[in-house]
Amino acid sequence: MREYNLEEIAKAELEVLKSENRMWKEHVLHGAVNNWTIVDGKKELMLCTNDYLGLANNPEIKTEALNALKEYGAGSGAVRVIAGTMKLHIELERELAKYKNAEAAVTFQSGFATNFGVIPTMVGENDLLVSDELNHGSIIDGMRMSKAERKVYRHNDIESLKAILEDSGKYRRVLIVTDAVFSMEGDIAPLPEIVRLAKKFDAMTYVDDAHGEGVLGKLGRGAVNHFGLEGQVDVEMGTFSKAFGSVGGYVVGGEKFCEMLKNKVRPYLLSGSHPPAVVGANIAAIRYVQKHPELFERLWSSTKYFKEKIKGAGLDIGKSETPITPIMVGDSAKAQRLADELFEEGIFVIPIVYPMVPKDKARIRTIINARHTKEDLDFAVRKIVEIASKLGIVPKR
Repeated sequence: MREYNLEEIAKAELEVLKSENRMWKEHVLHGAVNNWTIVDGKKELMLCTNDYLGLANNPEIKTEALNALKEYGAGSGAVRVIAGTMKLHIELERELAKYKNAEAAVTFQSGFATNFGVIPTMVGENDLLVSDELNHGSIIDGMRMSKAERKVYRHNDIESLKAILEDSGKYRRVLIVTDAVFSMEGDIAPLPEIVRLAKKFDAMTYVDDAHGEGVLGKLGRGAVNHFGLEGQVDVEMGTFSKAFGSVGGYVVGGEKFCEMLKNKVRPYLLSGSHPPAVVGANIAAIRYVQKHPELFERLWSSTKYFKEKIKGAGLDIGKSETPITPIMVGDSAKAQRLADELFEEGIFVIPIVYPMVPKDKARIRTIINARHTKEDLDFAVRKIVEIASKLGIVPKR
């Protein structure tokens, strides 16, 4: 007999998630994001937001968002290609292209919408998509939307990538897609080697720099800038929802390429444009980071300090090279318990469990930002080490 009772179907699915310790517990913030924020009625040290530079509650950026709201209204009432393109949207794309040293830029509703729409626009039948095995879910779903064949190489393994490219002669186009900074590991893709192989085998490159923008490169221009590869990567994708403190996704690249995207990418063509306040905030954030290099100095100084303290206490942070610092636990239930007990002690972190990571690779993910003080980090280290020891989490040997 066919299943048709949606509540019963949902109940069964939820029971499976609960039995496997895969249920997300939604916490509610009672105010703006800061280093300390009221979460579920408790004052918590925020160690899990992507607000790397502390811009989500920046007074100057909020002022520009309010100014845009007052001048342009709450929304456009349309998609970009009908009546939803305001002067602000054009200004943002020009400002972004200039900041990224690119010819042109296109903005999208989110980073997910960007990958979901752009990747299948670039390749199709008789083409090949080549992906790092730890790429973000939005990349994976974007690849699934394409009719291109898909092959996966081992994480950051250049020889594995090379073996796939050596056998790619039959395809019309080949597109290599990689995160620049891997969001659950905190490590960085070997972009120089990837670009070298792409040139050798006539492949295109697509770099998702969601967690590199505002973190790597000169004044936060990202991983491509960090490695001196500007002009050598075909497509740079990024977001405003991490270091820029707002929301939205984007691509920068050649002028004709960006024009094509505006005429073919379905999320761009069929979704309402960003509200003016969001666009105003994004413009202000791009300008702000270029005037405040001290933000990056604080971010990286705090990151280095935190990593040294955590590693010195014997905990395993994997191969992290960035402000994303996973603390490896292994067992999903134990990772959940560690996060819960830290929350009770005033530290907000998130357990990362299967299927986001392999079943035996559960962890809590901490993210350092430019607002954190030495006192904040000392408090965090003390509590993490104390509770991890109580739970019997095996130190790195």
